[in-house]
Order: sequence, then C-alpha cells, then structure tokens
Amino acid sequence: MTPYANTAYAQPIAPTRTLRAAEYDVIARVTQRLVAADADRIPNKAAFLEALHLNERLWSTLAADVADQGNGLPQALRARLVYLYRFTVEHSRKIREGSASAGVLVDINTAILRGLRGEGHTP
Repeated sequence: MTPYANTAYAQPIAPTRTLRAAEYDVIARVTQRLVAADADRIPNKAAFLEALHLNERLWSTLAADVADQGNGLPQALRARLVYLYRFTVEHSRKIREGSASAGVLVDINTAILRGLRGEGHTP
C-alpha cells in the first residue's frame, strides 16, 4: 500500500460538523458582528450598516430555507421564523431611519442561538 493510500483511509483531522452546529456558528458570527458594529455605530456608520445588511441577508436565507416544502421543521415554527424575518426587515429599516436600535435584533438572534443549543423556552 502506498503512503497516499494510507492517508486516504485515515481518520479525518476534524470531526464532521452537524448542520445545526454550522447554522449556530453563522448566526453567532453575524450577531457578534452586529453587536460590535452597534457599539462603534457613531464613528463607523458604514460598518454598522454593513453588519445590519448582513443580518438581513442571514434572515432572508433562513426564511427561504423554512419556506421550502422539504423543510423538516414543524409548520408553526416555520411560520414564526418567517414572521421574525419580516420583523427583522422592517426593524432594520427603522434603524436606518434612526428611529430604532439594534438591540432587539441582537435579542432575537440570541434567542435563536439558545434554541439551537437546545435551551428551549423559559416561561
């Protein structure tokens, strides 16, 4: 057996990640970027608007995914996620107009991250 054959069948260096873990990482990175840009919002408005746009793109992608008939999430959860997408778009518009803050978007993303971690809802 050649040395290349041995490496082809060797254990992978990094374990395979789940889709849920990958989704968590993307949402966490977008949220962290939004938090950081919001803290530096006044002197660096362009970075803040870019982070806000990135958050909208994230939610647009999530909404498209849950709207797909092949999505395995329960229908009620899918509907709530589409609602959150619509809310995010509308709230982002208000932020750009200067009549709202980004805190609620961070709260929404953080709640989604808790759900992805399996922490569930606390009454």
